[in-house]
Amino acid sequence: MVYLVPAFLAGLVLGGFFFGGLWWTVQKIAVSDKPYLFSVASFIIRTAVVMGAFYFLLSVDWPYLLAALAGFLVARTVLTGKLKPV
Repeated sequence: MVYLVPAFLAGLVLGGFFFGGLWWTVQKIAVSDKPYLFSVASFIIRTAVVMGAFYFLLSVDWPYLLAALAGFLVARTVLTGKLKPV
């Protein structure tokens, strides 16, 4: 059980990266010269990083993936409550 704590913390970090990056992208689209390219590139980068980390955790064992997913969802819940539109 104690070994799942780092996976949960990794999920928190990944969720912060993904949803914080999404918030930052939405803020920058308004001033971007090519908002479609900016949004697609951001989506691809954020998704590739998170899916790569989830794939690594799954290669270790599936409970680690579940712990990371739980952390990811907690980060989403916290960030959607904290980050408001400007």
